[in-house]
Amino acid sequence: MKIIVAGTGFVGLTHAAVLAENGHEVHAYDIDRTKLDAYRSGDRERIESYVAEQGLVPIITETLGRYLFFTDPDGIRGEIEGTDAIFLSPPTPPNLDGSTDLSYYDKMAHFLGELLAARSDQRRVVLINKSTVPIGTARRMQGILAEHGVPNFGVASNPEFLPEGNAVEKSRRPDRVVVGADTEEDLRILRQVYPQFHNHVRISYIETTPETAEAIKYVANTLLLTYISFWNGIGARLAETFDNLSMEDLKRGVTADDRISTWGSYVSNGAGGSCFGKDIQSLIYQLRSNGQSSSLLENVFDINEYQKTYLIDRAIHEAGFDFNNTVVALMGLSFKKHTNDMRDASSLAVVEGLLAKGVREVRAYDPLAIEEAKRFFDPERNHLFSKIHYFDTAEEALQGSEAVFVTTDWEEFRGLSHVIAEHAPPPYLVIDGRRMIPDYNDLVAQGYRYLAVGSKLLTKDDIARSHAPAPTPEAAPA
Repeated sequence: MKIIVAGTGFVGLTHAAVLAENGHEVHAYDIDRTKLDAYRSGDRERIESYVAEQGLVPIITETLGRYLFFTDPDGIRGEIEGTDAIFLSPPTPPNLDGSTDLSYYDKMAHFLGELLAARSDQRRVVLINKSTVPIGTARRMQGILAEHGVPNFGVASNPEFLPEGNAVEKSRRPDRVVVGADTEEDLRILRQVYPQFHNHVRISYIETTPETAEAIKYVANTLLLTYISFWNGIGARLAETFDNLSMEDLKRGVTADDRISTWGSYVSNGAGGSCFGKDIQSLIYQLRSNGQSSSLLENVFDINEYQKTYLIDRAIHEAGFDFNNTVVALMGLSFKKHTNDMRDASSLAVVEGLLAKGVREVRAYDPLAIEEAKRFFDPERNHLFSKIHYFDTAEEALQGSEAVFVTTDWEEFRGLSHVIAEHAPPPYLVIDGRRMIPDYNDLVAQGYRYLAVGSKLLTKDDIARSHAPAPTPEAAPA
């Protein structure tokens, strides 16, 4: 089939590449010509400066010019002829009130409407929402296309369920494919887009209405964040309050029940990324706007936001640590491992919290996200960001620091205790927002102080008083 993917951010680029890998003729459209030039180059470094996703660059280089084409506003006018399906994946950022900003979406829909109204080939074309958009947005697009007099079109919703860091694999082998459309004709076109998934023995292929498909995405994401906030708001609080309570044993005991999900049962200093926070705020707004209670979702959101910085306050009150005029090493900038994405990352709140406490310097390290961090923490926007310095290794970042804050679950941080012992003498403070350091007892025994989500502050005196070793923490899964 001939397919256009309009918008080439994380979702659009991954979707376009995997569609091309499956043999469709895919024209990936974007208004950012510089970005398109980077994609056309096939150069890993240039591509990953925009989207760093495991396994994505090889697909682009292998399909480029044969199945995958990158198209700017001028080129798309010619490519609209003969198109069977158009996926829309524009940015949908939140407004200040939590509602979804659909300005990019509307511009894209109007632009495509003009082109489709003027095309000579009037075969059936389906316009499909791939971005997460409020319930009823497919109808909004239907109205825009009708306004432009577009003939013979359908609208559909096909939300993405792509975990960053594993998006290529999940595009190739998804848990489910959800398609919402009004007519059998449009559903048949979508089956041709996804022939490998329709009637699959292990992958759920769900056909429903556009509104239901839109709702499925919101409910799925908010339920996942609810799992995370439950364990942070209940499990972690219990283990931080009561003596001799093991966070890991608590998790194993509770999730031994087959009815209770193991996913989300880890604890951390908050979930980030492009979806969870934005989607739950949007659903809160949609419920409130229609006179429905949203108190459960409001509490879930508040717990997650609290998690991002509360360890700073714990360090002050429990460890007696004064951040003013100190040097703090920051391990991790991306919102999770295997990506350079910093949207809504816990590190953003941590850095702002540390600067508000008067730190002299933040020494930051991340395997992928340093260049992205420089855009977020631009000193020209806020002079305090000049206190942030970036390093190529954890060892360099730890030099001269008085405390370290682990904010991302990169695997290499599991060996951080050895780096700390070599470069930062006790009574150095270790703040572990991801429970990434399995041998923290060795550090504590040497006089270091260890403060983690889901446990009380541990010091050498605590180990001496204990009759048994503390449980080994487990890091959150990807």
